[in-house]
Amino acid sequence: MTTETPAPVRYPPYGDYQADCPARLGVDLFGNSWLPVLVYTLRDGPLRHGDLRAAVGGISQKMLTQTLRRMEAMTLVRRVRYAEAPPRVEYELTAAGRDLLGPIYALGAWVERHGDAVTTGLYGPPEE
Repeated sequence: MTTETPAPVRYPPYGDYQADCPARLGVDLFGNSWLPVLVYTLRDGPLRHGDLRAAVGGISQKMLTQTLRRMEAMTLVRRVRYAEAPPRVEYELTAAGRDLLGPIYALGAWVERHGDAVTTGLYGPPEE
């Protein structure tokens, strides 16, 4: 298996991470630690709010709601409300949200290859 680094995407000059720089959007997406986790959790289809919270350990009700609203505003997820009693709401990935799975999978592959080295560098060698 080759470990060649892919060629960087070339964009017009934007300056050093100005607000409209495409690279900054990518950093912002992955800078929210819950956003990629929720995209990954929704990869197999729609889920209800409670099911999402149960699937994602450690996320508070407030943070889940805030992140889903942000993702909806960014058109990464679609909120579907069903006219039932009691009301039922599900969240599903949009085409843009599904496309975000590619970089998430790539990051996962990178962690698989380099995670041990990074962890050792951060926390030192494991104690015996």
